[in-house]
Amino acid sequence: MGDIGPGGPQDQQPSELGRAPSCRLPSLGPKEAPLPMVAAPSDGFHRPHWRSSLLSPTEEEEQEELDVGHPGRAITVKPLSDRPPWEKALMDRVGVMSATEKSLLLEAICHHIQEHDQGSLGAVGPHRSLAPSSRCTARSRWPGMRVWRASVKVVELLEEVSDACVQELLVSLNLDLKQPLEKTLLFYIYGLVLRECPSVELVKKHLAGLLELSQQSSSQQEDIALAIGIMSSAHMEVVWSMLEHLGRTRSLTSSFTSPDSQQPDPNTHWKWVGSMSLLCYGQMATHAGERVLPWVDNLVSRMVYYYSCSSDDNTLKRSFLSATIMLMRALRWENSTQSYKFTQIPELIHCLLGILQKEPNFLATLFRQKIILVIVGLSLRPSLKPMVKSRILQTCLESLYKLPPTEMLKNCLPPKESVPDVMVLYQKSMQALDLLLQTFISENKTMDEVCFLLQHTEPWLKSDKSYERKRVVQSIFLLLKYVLDCVVLTEEAMPSVLGHQIGLLMLLCRDKDEVTWTHSRQCVCLLLQLLIQQKGHMEECMHLHEMKTFEARACRESEVFYHLVKALDKNLSVAQHTQLVLTLLHGLCSHSLPQCDLALQLLLMVSEDHSIKQEQVAEVLQGLFQELPGILFNNILQTMMKVVAVLGAQHTQETVEVMLSLCHPSERQVTPLWKALATNDLLARKVVTLLYLKLKQRPPKELLRFSEQVQLTSLLALDTIYELLYMREYKATVHWAFAGILLGLLTQLHYLFELGMVDGITDYQEDVLEMTPLSPCRTCLEALKGLFWTTNHWEVFADLKLLQAWELFEHLATYTEGVTLLAKTMAQYDCEIKAVFGQSVILLTGSEARDNIVAIVVITEHVSRKSVDNFLSLGLNNPNQLVRAMSLQGLRSVLMHPKKVDLLQSRLARVLDSFLRPEPQNLLGLMEVVGDILHHLGLHGVGAVSLKIAQHLRKLFDDEREDVRGGAIFLYGNVIYSGGKKHQQMLRKHAFWSLVPLLFHLADSCPAVVRKTKSTFLRCAILLKWQFRKELFSKLAWGHGQSAENDIFVYMVGSVVSQQSAQASQLGHVESNFASYHKFLMQALVYLSSPHRHLKMTAMKFIGGILQDYYSNLCFSLKTGDVKILRKQFEVLKQEQDSICRKFYQNHLDNVIELFQNVAH
Repeated sequence: MGDIGPGGPQDQQPSELGRAPSCRLPSLGPKEAPLPMVAAPSDGFHRPHWRSSLLSPTEEEEQEELDVGHPGRAITVKPLSDRPPWEKALMDRVGVMSATEKSLLLEAICHHIQEHDQGSLGAVGPHRSLAPSSRCTARSRWPGMRVWRASVKVVELLEEVSDACVQELLVSLNLDLKQPLEKTLLFYIYGLVLRECPSVELVKKHLAGLLELSQQSSSQQEDIALAIGIMSSAHMEVVWSMLEHLGRTRSLTSSFTSPDSQQPDPNTHWKWVGSMSLLCYGQMATHAGERVLPWVDNLVSRMVYYYSCSSDDNTLKRSFLSATIMLMRALRWENSTQSYKFTQIPELIHCLLGILQKEPNFLATLFRQKIILVIVGLSLRPSLKPMVKSRILQTCLESLYKLPPTEMLKNCLPPKESVPDVMVLYQKSMQALDLLLQTFISENKTMDEVCFLLQHTEPWLKSDKSYERKRVVQSIFLLLKYVLDCVVLTEEAMPSVLGHQIGLLMLLCRDKDEVTWTHSRQCVCLLLQLLIQQKGHMEECMHLHEMKTFEARACRESEVFYHLVKALDKNLSVAQHTQLVLTLLHGLCSHSLPQCDLALQLLLMVSEDHSIKQEQVAEVLQGLFQELPGILFNNILQTMMKVVAVLGAQHTQETVEVMLSLCHPSERQVTPLWKALATNDLLARKVVTLLYLKLKQRPPKELLRFSEQVQLTSLLALDTIYELLYMREYKATVHWAFAGILLGLLTQLHYLFELGMVDGITDYQEDVLEMTPLSPCRTCLEALKGLFWTTNHWEVFADLKLLQAWELFEHLATYTEGVTLLAKTMAQYDCEIKAVFGQSVILLTGSEARDNIVAIVVITEHVSRKSVDNFLSLGLNNPNQLVRAMSLQGLRSVLMHPKKVDLLQSRLARVLDSFLRPEPQNLLGLMEVVGDILHHLGLHGVGAVSLKIAQHLRKLFDDEREDVRGGAIFLYGNVIYSGGKKHQQMLRKHAFWSLVPLLFHLADSCPAVVRKTKSTFLRCAILLKWQFRKELFSKLAWGHGQSAENDIFVYMVGSVVSQQSAQASQLGHVESNFASYHKFLMQALVYLSSPHRHLKMTAMKFIGGILQDYYSNLCFSLKTGDVKILRKQFEVLKQEQDSICRKFYQNHLDNVIELFQNVAH
C-alpha cells in the first residue's frame, strides 16, 4: 500500500499483511518525529493459555449477547438513542467556546485524568485483562452508557476535580454530583471536545498524550481508545497518521523491561502497541459513521497485521476480537456498505478462524458463539467467495462437533471458582452455528448452495462417534427446515452431488441413536420436498406427505424404505441417482454391520425396482469394482453379487462391456463379478454369447490403426473366455457353447497370426508359475486346450499333448495340420461332432478366409451325411486355394462314394498279406498305407481284420529299428479303435495283453518311441476304461523319475485289478481276483533276456515290484509250469556280467525259491 496523507486513503487497496512473518510495519503515511514515551507496564501480557482465550462467565458484562440480526435482515440505522442525553448540550456549549477556551478545557481534563490515575493506581498499575466482552462491544455504541444505566452518579466532583473549568462544565450539564466520577465519562467528554477542536496541532498534541498515557496504565487502554475513536470521526487522517507512526516506532524514551531481566523488552512494547492500536481501530470504525467505509480495508489490514505478529498473545487476541466486533457492528449500521467492496474481510475472518481453532476442547464461555456471530455479521456484506466460506464451515463445524458429548461437557471443565451452565453455553453456540448456515443460504438462495453447505457436513456424517453424527444430523435438519419454511429458492438446479448427500443421510437411517436415525429420515424427506417444490409437482408433495404419515404409523422399516426408494427414483435426475447408488456402494465398506446391511438392502431395492438406467451401468459397476476390496463382511459380499446378477439380467450387453473394461480378466478382483453373472443359466448363456460375438470383432490389419479399441475388445473377450473356462459356475454354459467357443478360438488364433502377434507363444513353460499375463497368442492356445480339459473331453487334449501336436498351433505354417489332427482326434473320441459340424457349416458360408479354412478342415474330417456335398461343392468356388483343395478331398470321401468301402477293405487285405511274409519289405510304408486306409474308412471300420493287424503290429513293438517299433506302437493305438462295436471286446483283450510291453517301452532309449508309446498306452487305458485314466495321463505328460514310474505302475495294476474284481464279483468267481498279477509277471519275464538294456532294467523293476507287493497273490494264481519258467528265466540273470542284473538276482532269489516251493508242492 502506498502512503496515505491527510486527505484519506488512496484508491489503491492495501496489500495482504495478515500472514506477514515479520512484525515490522510498512510505511502507510508521512513520516513524523518520534513521540515522547514513558515507562510501560511491566505486567499484564502473560496468563495461563487455557484461560487467556476464554471469557469469564461470572462477570455481568460478559453475559451480554451479540445481536447480529436475522439472516436477510440488515441493520441499516445506527441507534442514536444510545447516546447520552447531555451530549447535545455539551456540544452546543463547546461549540461556542473560543480556541483558547477549548485548549484550556482539554488541558484541565487531561490534568485531571493524570491526577486521577496517579492517585488511584500509581505510576504503573497492573494490566487489566482486556477480555473481548460486551464491555468493549457495549462501549462501541457508547462506552459511558452502562454507567448511566446503572444509575452511577457523580458526587464530590469538587473534591475530585480541582479545575474550575471542568467543574463549571459538568455543573452546566445538570449532572447529579453525588457519586465518585468514573474515568470513562471524562474520556468520553475528552473525545467529544477533541472532535470539536479545529486545531490539528492541538489534536496531535493531546492524541500523543493519550497514547503516552496508555503506556503508564494499561487498564485505561479501553477508555483511551474510546476517546481516540470519538475524535477520529472528525480527525480520521490525523489519528491514522499517529497510529501508523506508533506502529513504526521501535526506540523508546523509556524502554519496557521484562520481569526477569533489567534489559529492555521490545517484544512487550510491540504487544502494547498492537493491543492499543487494535482497540483504537475498533473505536474509529464505531464513531466514524459513513466516513469509515473507504478506510475499512486499511483498518482491517492493520488489525490483521498486529494480530498476526503476536497471535499467541492472549491480551492481543482479546483486543483483536473486541476491535473486530466493533468493526462488524459499524458495517452493519451503515446503509451504503453495499456499494463498497471490502477486499480484506476474508483476511480478518481468517484470523478469527485461527483463534477458533486454538480453543481448548471444552466449553467455559460463549467465546465460540461470539466468534461465529461476528463471522455471520462480516459475511452479510459483501458475499464471501466459496473458498472463504468453505474454510469458515470447516473450522466452525470442527470447533463445535468435536466437543465432548453433552453429558461429559461439565466434567471436562478445568477447576474454577464458579462453574458455568455448560448446557446453556452449548445450546447458544450451536444456535450460532445454525445461524451461520442460515445466513449463507439466505445470501445465495439456490439448491447449489444447499449442496455446498451439506458437502462440508460429510466428514461428520461418516464419523465413528455417535455424538458427532447426532450433532451434524440435527444441524442439517434445522437448516433444511429453515430453507423450506423461510427461503424460496431462486432457480431450479439439479446438482448431482445431492444424490451423494441423500445417500449419506440414508446410511444413517439405522443408526444406534434414535435421534440420529429419526432426523436422518426426516432430512431425506425434506430434501425430496425441496426437489419436488422446485419442479412444481404438487401431486408428488401429497405423495411425500402420505409417506411421512405412513412412516409415522410405525410401519415396517422395509416398507418405509421401499416407498422412499420409489420416490427417489421418480424425482432424482440420472446423475443424482447415480451418485446415490455410488454412495450406497461405498456404504458396503463400513465397519458397522448394520450400516452395511442397510446399504445392501437399499441397493437390492434399487436394482430390483429397475431404477438403474442403461446410462448408469458403467459408473455403477466401476464404483462397485473400486469398493470390492474394502468390503469386510463375506455375507455382504456374497449378497451384493445378487445386485450384480440383477443388473446383468436387466442390462446384459452394457454390463459385459463395462466388466471387460474394468481390468485385465486375469485379476482376481473381477472374478466375483463374472461369477455373479452365472447364477442364472439364461444370463450365463447371454454373457458367453456376447463374449463370443466380441471375439469375432476382428478388423483387418490395415485398418487397425483406426480401430484399436475394437481390436482391444476382441483380446479382452479372449482373455475373459480363458478365465471363464476354469470357473465352476460357467461349466455347464461352456459345455453348451462348446462348438462356438472352439471355432471362435481356432479362428482367433489364425487372426492373431495374421496380425503378427506371435510374441510369447513358443517360449511358454507349463511347469513355471508366473504371475505375468500371457501373450494374446499363448492365451488363445491355452484357452483352446482348457476348453477340452474343462468340458470333460480331456482325452482329446491328452492325445494331442502326448503326441506334442499342440505345438503345431504355434506356427502359421503348421496351423492347418494342427487343426486337421485336432478334428481327427475329436472324431475318434466322438467329441461334440454334431454341434461342431453345424457351426462349421455356418462358418463356411462366411466371407473371411480364416473362417473358411477352419470350417472346411472340420467338415472334411467330420463328414457323416450325404447332404454335406452341397457345402463341399460350395467350397470349390472359394477364392482360397486350400479351401478348394480340402473341399475336393471331402467330395472324394467314402460317404460320397459307398463303393470305395469295399475297394479300401480289399486293399487292406492285400497289405495285410505283405505283413505275413517272412521278411516284409518297407514296413514303414505298409504301416503308412494301413493308417491312411483306416482314416478314410472312418466309422465304417475294418471289421475282424483289425484284430489281425493288431497282432502283427504287436510283434513289431520290440523291433531293433526305432522308427519301425515307434510306427508300430503308434498305429496300434489307431487299430484298436477301428474294429467297430462288434469286434471291440476282442480288441480290448488284445490291448490288455499289450499293456506290459507298452509299459516297458515308456523307458525306451528313443524319445520318439517314448512319445508314441505314451499316446498308445493312454489309448489302451481309455479303451479298457481304467479308473484312474486322468491321473495316468498327468503322470505320462508331466511326470518324471522314479516317482512317476511307480505311480504309473500303481495306476495300471490298480485299475486292472479293480476292474476285474468288479467283473468277477458279478459272475461270482472269486479266484479271478488274482489272475492279473500272474499274467503281468509272465509277460514281463520275456524282457529279462531283451537285448535292449532299458527294457531289461524296466522289466527287472516291474518283476521286483510284483514279487514284493503281490507275493501272496502270486501263490494262488501261478501254476507249476509258470514258476518253472520263472526260475529258469531268473537263473539266466546269474550269469549276466552286468552288476545290476546280478544284484537283482541276489535280492529276489529267496522270493523266487520260496514261491517255487509253495506252488510246486
